Amino acid sequence: MRTLAQRTEAVVSLGAIAHNVARIRSIIGDETQIMAVLKGDGYGHGIGGIYPTLKNCGIERYAVAVWEEGAALRKAGCTEPILLLGDTCDGQLENLIKYNLTPAVFSRDTAEKLNLIAGWSDAVQPVHIKLDTGMSRIGFQTDDAALKEILEISKLPNLKIEGAFTHFSRADEPDGQSAAAQLDKYLRFIEKLEANGVSIPCKHVANSPAILLRPETRLNAVRAGDILFGLCPIDEDDWARADFRQVMSWYSYVVMVKKVPAGTEVGYGGTFVAKRPTVIATVPIGFADGYSRALSNRGMVKINGKAAPVIGRVCMDQFMVDVTDIGDVKRGDSVALLDDDLSVLWMADLLDRNVDEIVCGISKRVPRIYEA
Repeated sequence: MRTLAQRTEAVVSLGAIAHNVARIRSIIGDETQIMAVLKGDGYGHGIGGIYPTLKNCGIERYAVAVWEEGAALRKAGCTEPILLLGDTCDGQLENLIKYNLTPAVFSRDTAEKLNLIAGWSDAVQPVHIKLDTGMSRIGFQTDDAALKEILEISKLPNLKIEGAFTHFSRADEPDGQSAAAQLDKYLRFIEKLEANGVSIPCKHVANSPAILLRPETRLNAVRAGDILFGLCPIDEDDWARADFRQVMSWYSYVVMVKKVPAGTEVGYGGTFVAKRPTVIATVPIGFADGYSRALSNRGMVKINGKAAPVIGRVCMDQFMVDVTDIGDVKRGDSVALLDDDLSVLWMADLLDRNVDEIVCGISKRVPRIYEA
């Protein structure tokens, strides 16, 4: 078990990231670029800590959700193109120029404002056109009105269209019909743009499940998010055979051990009542750290390599586990909250949540530790 020098640690395996990048490359080949999606502070893994490994792995492009994440990536030393997948409010458009970030453009109004600001700096601002082919989120609809607007955007002197993309809403479904329909709509619209003289050098549509399941979607680049971090985006049996490695583990330690008699209530509201003399260990982690309150009386940790169930309600900063059947447990013993056995996928299934919610939910007060 791990020896901790502090209250808790979320351990990020850089070797697992390198392995996952190599797996992606083996799937897509050398002709298609990998765009590493690092939104949500690198899915909770920490942009600054993982960027050097991604660079050493030869990642050609990056994507984040908001300009603040792009700025953090630049400050970490990133020199490669960074795409913003989400919106930037009008009052912060200057930051795109400042940090050399490539926004997703999905309205003529924003494009014109960005063109004006770029003109003030005597810059030519790269942009990617975002198309809505079925997600019904942000993006131009693929109709004649959108075609006209994008043609007008292409004429703005201080903007340069470097790419166009869309996002699949159901790429993980086995029959692939929804993804196929979205891909067809995207490709047909790109053909119209190029027939009207708008060159689209970088075409990208494949997210993590599409990378694994839809070879026809691997165009100039693929956007790797979940699979970069070993987070399951497809059927669990297929995922088990895909040979990706979970990147994050999470540890704490035992702060106190006590024995209580049968009938003792545990935690807020007395939701757990000991049915036998019970040995309780307290762990200094709670929902303020991202250990979900929904794990109350349901969760499981490992102490000395053995399973210990969570008993009572998870508090803001602590929770309790039953170690009666483990044997000699003492203050300072390591507690595994997530590891290869208690996986992110296991916890997501237990809570009926998405795997991304688990890792993104681990709060900033949990230090990220980067290990080879």
